[in-house]
Amino acid sequence: MSLRLSTVILPYRRWHEGSRRTWQQAEQLGFHTAYTYDHLSWRSFRDGPWFGALPTLTAAAAVTEQLRLGTLVTSPNFRHPVTLAKELISLDDISGGRVTLGIGAGGTGFDATALGQEPWTPRERADRFAEFVPLLDRLLTEDTVSYEGDFYSAHEARNIPGCLQRPRLPFAVAATGPRGLRLAARHGQAWVTTGDPKLYEEGTPEQSVQAIRGQIEKLGDACAAIGRDGGAMDKILLTGFTPDRARPLESLTAFVDFAGRHRELGFTEIVIHWPIPDSDFAADEKVFEQIATEATSQLK
Repeated sequence: MSLRLSTVILPYRRWHEGSRRTWQQAEQLGFHTAYTYDHLSWRSFRDGPWFGALPTLTAAAAVTEQLRLGTLVTSPNFRHPVTLAKELISLDDISGGRVTLGIGAGGTGFDATALGQEPWTPRERADRFAEFVPLLDRLLTEDTVSYEGDFYSAHEARNIPGCLQRPRLPFAVAATGPRGLRLAARHGQAWVTTGDPKLYEEGTPEQSVQAIRGQIEKLGDACAAIGRDGGAMDKILLTGFTPDRARPLESLTAFVDFAGRHRELGFTEIVIHWPIPDSDFAADEKVFEQIATEATSQLK
């Protein structure tokens, strides 16, 4: 099974002060997809520059030709399916059909309270996500949608001409719980995980692999329940949140070992963060470029 290598470019720099060049370089290095986070701000970047995901991806679409583009991940925390669908259809058109929507239930970070609401409980997030994803699916595939749900409404929402990608742009659904995995099985063209967050601080790489194997088995069960082949579903690992931390980016050999172990689990795509000095994503840029240009050939 071939393994694709992608990257995440965080939107923390002004477009004309380096960000534009980074997206172009991602294409030149041969990455399959360049994603960005869809947050209003994020963790240690809270008090610094941070730009919107969809305008950034639109700009990136205009200065690249082959590179796929996407979010990892968009969530209901501050998005509404009706307005999001309109923006995604526009982005898909501008990019020439190169967009993937990474989508998840969201968390308890800054996004959860930026609109003045109280943070939702895990159950409340799951409830909203269970309504958000099917409605967004409809909005991206049907010309006109009316819907009245517990959390979201649409009244004759029109999305003509729809996505350039048919029947719609692909969803990469981030999920580990049973309800989220069922959504991934039914609506996702891909599934996304960052591993088991409970192992981040004190777990071992071996424990992480075992936990991820368990997630994949549960995804397979969710797929089987609706008659879908879970083994054929694309599986994406967003790195940087397993006990290994930055270790896979220390050398080409370390990355090939890491990627090989996870390819054996069934992953079809591994995503690494573009290096950011003096941050959790600091890495040697020369090693990063070597991984980008050489790793996949060593994994064949």
